[in-house]
Amino acid sequence: METFSCLNVEVADYIARIELNRPDKANALNGILWREIGEAFVWADRTPEVRVVILSGAGNHFSAGIDFELVQTILAEVGQLEPGRREERLRCLIVELQTVFNALERCRKPVLAAIHGLCIGGALDLVAACDMRYASAEARFALKEVDLGMVADVGSLQRLPYLIGEGQVRELAFTGREFGAGEALQLGLVNQVFDNREQLLEGVEVIAATIAAKSPLTVRGIKQVMNYNRDHTIASGLDFVATWNAAMLLSEDTQEAVLATMQKRAPQFKD
Repeated sequence: METFSCLNVEVADYIARIELNRPDKANALNGILWREIGEAFVWADRTPEVRVVILSGAGNHFSAGIDFELVQTILAEVGQLEPGRREERLRCLIVELQTVFNALERCRKPVLAAIHGLCIGGALDLVAACDMRYASAEARFALKEVDLGMVADVGSLQRLPYLIGEGQVRELAFTGREFGAGEALQLGLVNQVFDNREQLLEGVEVIAATIAAKSPLTVRGIKQVMNYNRDHTIASGLDFVATWNAAMLLSEDTQEAVLATMQKRAPQFKD
């Protein structure tokens, strides 16, 4: 397993647990943490023993969003360049930040976000790239970039409309207002709300274990098909899944799942 300075990472029972680990900074996303998130999810995607990923935060908050030191570093770097090259370099840096969060979506394993405390700005961009989101009752959310004179540029404006609807996203993006776990559940941003952080982590573990017991090949297929469907027509999506199943329905996983069902036992799948 790779080692990280701003993440706690462990694997057990086919579940990778990736924890943001800057609790003294409310897990604010600095340059190192941002880079390590991308590296961790590339690792999770490539590791056969990982079937599901749980993403959480150490300390009192999931994450307070982007660290202002990272913003200042970026502005200082591009500020030394001449016009034209300055804007070109800034765009490249923004795309690099986007690529990190894209790694969660491209990871073939389901990613479950366990959110407690603050989930603000860049942190909301981060969880928008997850497959499912769960929250504790005290969790607070905000699409805060407007208050900093910025257009959110690492995923929220692109992914959230598919989760909660365009009108809701426009309101949150234009106002920057905070909202709680109850409203997040009502909007469809989170799948479930738990009373406290302990129950949140326990509940998400149960869901992750349920997924980890399924055919890894099938679970990866579901994620890839659903990601494809989002960006294509229904007809294209149906064609894609037909091709996928034509290739995968003859797998040992399918045979084992059917046989286990007939024999009324728990199936056993290879990584």
